[in-house]
Amino acid sequence: MEKQTATSIFESLSSGLRLDVFRLLVKKGPEGMVAGEIATALDVPPANLSFHLKALSQARLVTVEQEGRFQRYRADIPLMLDLIAYLTEECCSGSPAQCVEMRAASKCVEELLPPLSPTLAKATT
Repeated sequence: MEKQTATSIFESLSSGLRLDVFRLLVKKGPEGMVAGEIATALDVPPANLSFHLKALSQARLVTVEQEGRFQRYRADIPLMLDLIAYLTEECCSGSPAQCVEMRAASKCVEELLPPLSPTLAKATT
């Protein structure tokens, strides 16, 4: 991932409502939601929501697909995972032993964290 892409994503998520929308769509997974369902779930006026969905779409955080007269929105989960990898790929560079303690303190599931070296992985088990 490029720095500009990461910056665009963070700018898009800097709105509390957009963050709520994105998290809701992540929760829904591949099924996604139509705009009206999102508005109802978050108790947001449709006109206000439209502005925020456009911003999320421009940042590529959500995809949109026309379904008749409705638009279905889905979180771009691979992009989200790429962002996590971008943020963590150089964690504790030069001092990998530090990562073991920080990983243990994290609430993040192990599968989403970057892999430990085989030596450190054995040390944590």
